[in-house]
Parts: sequence; C-alpha cells; structure tokens
Amino acid sequence: MTMSVIWTGMVCLSVLCGLATGRGPEVAAAAVEGAGAGVELCLSIAGMLCLWTGVMEVMRRSGLADRLSRLMRPVLRRLFPQVAGDREVMDSISANVSANLLGLGNAATPLGIEAARRMSRKSPGAASDAMCMLVVCNTASLQLIPTTVATVRAAAGSQTPFDILPAVWLASALSVGVGILSCKVMARLWREERAPLRTKRRWTPVRRRAVGGGK
Repeated sequence: MTMSVIWTGMVCLSVLCGLATGRGPEVAAAAVEGAGAGVELCLSIAGMLCLWTGVMEVMRRSGLADRLSRLMRPVLRRLFPQVAGDREVMDSISANVSANLLGLGNAATPLGIEAARRMSRKSPGAASDAMCMLVVCNTASLQLIPTTVATVRAAAGSQTPFDILPAVWLASALSVGVGILSCKVMARLWREERAPLRTKRRWTPVRRRAVGGGK
C-alpha cells in the first residue's frame, strides 16, 4: 500500500512538472517508451528465471540439491539451534538457502514461507529467534550466481552481465555476516532483558502464598 502511494505520487508529480514546463508531449512519449521497455524487461527476466528454475528442478531430481542441503546442515544447525531437531524445518531452510545461492529469489520465497510457517507452530503469536534469523538470512541471501541482476544487465545491453560476480560475492558475504552477527547480539540482549521479568514472575506467587500462610 505504501509503495503504491509513493509510485502514484511520483507519476502525478512528473506529469504536473511536464505540463508546467511545457513538455507534455515529451512526458507522454517517455511514458509510452517506458511501458514498452518494461514489458521487454519482464519477458527477458521471465526467460532467465525459467532457465534457472529448470536447473534447480534438475538438481532436485538428480539429488544434487539434497547433497547441497546436507553440506549446509552443519552450518545451519549452528545458526538455527532451536529447530535443529526438526528435520522438516531444516529441509525447508536448506532448500531456501540453496535457491538463494543460485539467485532464484522467486523460487526461494515459498520455501522460506514454509519454513517460517513450521517455526510459528512452536512459538504462536511471537517471532522466535530462529524465525528472525531466517528472515535476516533470507533477506541478505548469500548469492553465488546473481541471476536476476545479471538478467537486468543483459537486458540493458551489457556485453558481460556476469562480470559483477566478485562484487556481488563480497557484498552479499558482508551483508550476511553483519546480519547474522546483529541477530545473535540482539537475541542475547533481548534474552537478558527478559530474564529479570521471568524471575519476578516466579517469585511473586511464592511471596503471596507465604503471606497467606502466615495469616
């Protein structure tokens, strides 16, 4: 809803500025040209996503995706100790991370939603530390193959759309590292803040009983 309001305001402001400066025909031509370019970009991205989604499906059927998930499980168990014993949740998280490594954000989203749904059963009404960690990792998403960005660069006329790999690897590694560290620190601080409240709740009923027994 917020983004719709922002984009609508930007369009209206652009039209008003064009009319105020006497460039109405140029604004109209740019709008038509931009609409055509948007359709071409969507088609090119759809083709690339279909390609890599097919690659992901081939990996899943051949067993490569399961092997990749097994390789990542020791690391994921350290990141998600609360759900390490739940195999279904860990399988969903592993598949989500695998899709993100290939740059398949659209394919990773349903897997992340499924993992979050299973996590919510253990902590209804509140986001657990594991769920917060999942959101952080899914948002930062360490990528080995930036499929979507490379597709946009190719559609824009880049001759070497994958020459950004070193920069993408460095940026994604830094973002994931900072996100995981922040999540761990905040979880520990929040746990320390909740500890005194739990202690008070435990001792309050005991005191009341003692006073009642004295009477």
